[in-house]
Amino acid sequence: MKQFIYIITDRNRNNLHVGLCSDMMKTVEFYKEMPTLFFDQSQQLSRLVYFEEINSEEQAMERFKFVSTFTRLQKEKMIRSVNPNWIDLTPGLNFENGMRTRPYMRPSVATRRRGIAL
Repeated sequence: MKQFIYIITDRNRNNLHVGLCSDMMKTVEFYKEMPTLFFDQSQQLSRLVYFEEINSEEQAMERFKFVSTFTRLQKEKMIRSVNPNWIDLTPGLNFENGMRTRPYMRPSVATRRRGIAL
């Protein structure tokens, strides 16, 4: 089962929170629904700036423990290596999620013709 290591921050980049989850979209929605769970109103964790997808739960837990011990400078360096402008990666996740689960598609014309002919 896929696991994700992520770093989420507030709009001013004051706080960096490292987390581990199995469903990135649900986790991002949780942070949006509970904005003051970890910090006060001015420090809402709302910007996903880094994530890794790992295929093994054991490897994900080891990586999470390792990244959690990083200093702030090490976390910033890791984020800047893949996201130099610290943009929110959530819109990209929404796009990819929509691409993977395609909506109901119309049957092709050839399929309809076969259905009529039978």
